[in-house]
Amino acid sequence: MRGIHIVWIVLATILVTGALTYWVVRTYIYARDFKPVELSAGEQRKLNGKLRVLGYEPGPATPETDEKWLRAERYSEAGARREVSFSERELNAMVANNRDLAKKLAVDLGDDLVSARLLVPVDPDFPVLGGKTLRVSAGVEMAFRDARPVVVLKGVSIMGIPIPNAWLGGLKNIDLIGEFGDQAGFWKSFADGVENIRVEEGQLKIKLKE
Repeated sequence: MRGIHIVWIVLATILVTGALTYWVVRTYIYARDFKPVELSAGEQRKLNGKLRVLGYEPGPATPETDEKWLRAERYSEAGARREVSFSERELNAMVANNRDLAKKLAVDLGDDLVSARLLVPVDPDFPVLGGKTLRVSAGVEMAFRDARPVVVLKGVSIMGIPIPNAWLGGLKNIDLIGEFGDQAGFWKSFADGVENIRVEEGQLKIKLKE
């Protein structure tokens, strides 16, 4: 009887190991594309209005042609909106409209936290994982404290395994604006142009300086 028990234990171990291996391969190696977010016509018009506040023209706001728009007119910022907010749906819809990121990136908004999931295709010539797709997730704290924006990398995981801080260049849990905001470059320009920034459940709100 003891020999039979051992055989059953071995068989059970093989089955469990096989099931776990199948789950890991299906979940992390052969990752499926994300389903893109599609906005309704009303939601798209609302998003287009927000993008225009930031100076981006997603499409014609009026039937006015370029020739009609090109006329002598005095410039003024009076009454211009400087605050804009984006919902989680709107951000993911913008991602879906990007040819390189469509079905590859998904964004989640929580209190003071922006989380992202990214599908990364591996080069076919890469050893072992060549031609496969890896699942990468990351979290960034985003807030406004002490009269300045705060951007902190909370971590990056690949295939569900957190990447060591040393591999991230020691940037984990570091306020990137506090660390690099005094230097000329992106972070200084970003900080200097933001009056307020707030991330809430499902919402990103930004107020720009004059």
